This record gives sequence, C-alpha cells and structure tokens, in this order.
Amino acid sequence: MPNLRVMQPKRRVAADLVAKYRNLPTAVISDSMSRLLAGGASLRPMHAGGTVLAGPAFTCKTRPGDNLFVHKAIDTALPGDILVVDAGGELTNAIMGEMMLTHCETRGLAGVIVYGSIRDYGHVRNHPFPVFACGVTHRGPLHDGPGEVNIPIAIEGMVIEPGDMMVGDDDGVIAIAYDIAEEIEVAAAKRLEGENAQRIRVRNGTVNRQWIDDCLANIDWKVDYL
Repeated sequence: MPNLRVMQPKRRVAADLVAKYRNLPTAVISDSMSRLLAGGASLRPMHAGGTVLAGPAFTCKTRPGDNLFVHKAIDTALPGDILVVDAGGELTNAIMGEMMLTHCETRGLAGVIVYGSIRDYGHVRNHPFPVFACGVTHRGPLHDGPGEVNIPIAIEGMVIEPGDMMVGDDDGVIAIAYDIAEEIEVAAAKRLEGENAQRIRVRNGTVNRQWIDDCLANIDWKVDYL
C-alpha cells in the first residue's frame, strides 16, 4: 500500500568513497556542484563539534510529528548508513531524542539527519554522534504513521535517493547523487587543493585580486565620492 512501505536501498555508495568524502568540506562539494543544491540553512549540526557526517542515505518520509516509521527505519538500516528523515520541516513535535539516537549509534549508523525537530538537546550537543536537525522541542512525537522507508525524498529542493552520498559538517548538509558521486569527489578534491594553495597566498599577502576589477569591467558601475 502506498505510504506504508519499508524497503532497502537498491544500491549504496561504496565505503572507500565515503572515506574520501570525509576529508571534503561541504562548501567545497557545493561549489563543485555549481552551488545548486543544499539542505537549507535550517538544517544545523546539533552534536558536539568536529564530527563529520558521511555515508549512504537511508531515507524515511513520515507525517510531520510522527515517528513510527522512523523507528522501523532504525531497525532496518545497516551499519554505516545515514538515516535521513523527511518530517516536513515541522518543528512542533520532536521526531527523535536521546533513546532513539543512542539506538542508532549502537546499531552502527553513521549519523542522523532530521528535517524537523529533535529533543534531549543536552545529550546531543555533548555527544559526538552526528545529528543534524532544524530545531529543538521537548514535545514528543506520535506513533501512528503513515510513512515510507527508502523512497526518494526532497529537503529544501535537494533530492535525496536511497544510497546517495550524504555529507554534513559545520556548514550544513549536502547530498551527492549516486551516479555522479565519484566524479564530484574528484572535482571537489582538486578544488580543495586549489583553495589550500589560495589560502597560503591570502595569508602571506600575495593573492591576486585582479578578478574583481575584471568582473566590474563587465557591468555598468561608478564610484560616487561624497
């Protein structure tokens, strides 16, 4: 029956590729994807700083405020998976808290993304297990359904299919489609190398800023002096 399905991803990004993505900032990945995709500014890291989220997406779509199918998703996800919950971005009821997140961790999941609220923030913010969410509330969830596990979902226009590459850091969350994940990793690694070299030039004062005047030369602008 539609809206009452629990499935497994047909494919997952490989573990060696996940390891490579752990070294790539989301901003660099985003720039390498033409800055078209993002999980939205509301999805923020809630956990203790420094832990990068990376792994294949294990998706769950649930009615806002309800977590019955999220429980089922936790029980069927594999070690290394990233549980990605589309709860509609609604913040009234928490979808997950300490108990469920601890269950995720003990089952070997590599992190959780909730497009909605969490609770037990005191635990989450002092714990390194990667958790991204839009907000915090003490108000608990319902357990009635409906829901679906491992279907395509979208968060702020960013489409996520089961098995896609998910990366999250202090700047937020980004999804990289399975079919282009290897290509984007190569491009992002090359871009990061260039940024590291540029960072050195910025710090030692040898950076070339000519590009600014080159851009201004193509538009109609003037300097007004008061």
